[in-house]
Amino acid sequence: MTENTFNTPAPGSPGPEKPRSKNGLIYGILIAALAGTWIYMLYDKNKASETIVQQSTQIDSISSSRDALQQEYNAANARLDDLISQNSRMDSLVKTKDKEIADVKARIQSILANKNATQAQLAEARRLIEQMKSNIEGYTQTIERLEGEKIVLAGERDVARKERDSVSTVKDSLNKKVDLGSVLHASNIKLAPINVKRSGKEVETTKAKRADMMRVIFDLDDNRIAPTGDKEIYVAISAPDGSPLAVEALGSGRFTLEDGTEKLYTAKKTVAYVTGQKQTVSMDWKQNSDFKPGDYAVEIYHNGFKIGQGKVVLKKGGLF
Repeated sequence: MTENTFNTPAPGSPGPEKPRSKNGLIYGILIAALAGTWIYMLYDKNKASETIVQQSTQIDSISSSRDALQQEYNAANARLDDLISQNSRMDSLVKTKDKEIADVKARIQSILANKNATQAQLAEARRLIEQMKSNIEGYTQTIERLEGEKIVLAGERDVARKERDSVSTVKDSLNKKVDLGSVLHASNIKLAPINVKRSGKEVETTKAKRADMMRVIFDLDDNRIAPTGDKEIYVAISAPDGSPLAVEALGSGRFTLEDGTEKLYTAKKTVAYVTGQKQTVSMDWKQNSDFKPGDYAVEIYHNGFKIGQGKVVLKKGGLF
């Protein structure tokens, strides 16, 4: 029997390797690779999520900054409009810089209207808004200075007005004294009831029944202040019951007193007065009805001032 040296292993030696050990190694490598892939994918996904969160946070931050800048711009623009509406000086001041202000406002609005504006653009908008606010503050200070100058000028104007009014008051006072001094004075006043005979002869009477008219005679005294010229003299006669003898159809009317009130006059006469000379004046009043008995008063006026007065008594009629 021949001995088989190739097929029979030696006692105690291991047999040949089994194919299963090699397959297990391959599986291990594949599992490790798959696990690594999963780990990478999880890591990449986490990084992507972090990037998205960061981008979202950045977008929110930009949006918040834009909104805040919009509010600041709106407030500054409203302040500018308010100053212009309240102050004409501000309006004229702003108009001298219309182009500059319009350019700044247009650039700010352009940036704030852009929803994709960058941080750099928002920073530019913030700088322009601060410039706009600074300009408004400068305008306000200029207005305050101008208003201060206005107050000073107003004070100086008021002082000048007071001085002018003081001079005017003195002048008016002097003029008033001159005017008062130029008012004529009447003396030797006589109110005479006149009876006119059939022959035309005029005779004074004391009987009411016989009186046909009233004649007022008086002297205008000499006055060295009153200028030469025509003077309007008014005569007001009152009946015994106090009523004025005034009939418009007979030449009566109204004139203004120095205090601004009006008074009825019986008759008036224009006198050609000569400075420094005494003149005698005579004025007649004839009415359609009979004169009643009693006290008659007469007042004489010039330039609204009463310059003389007198009276006469008419008695009841008798045989003679």
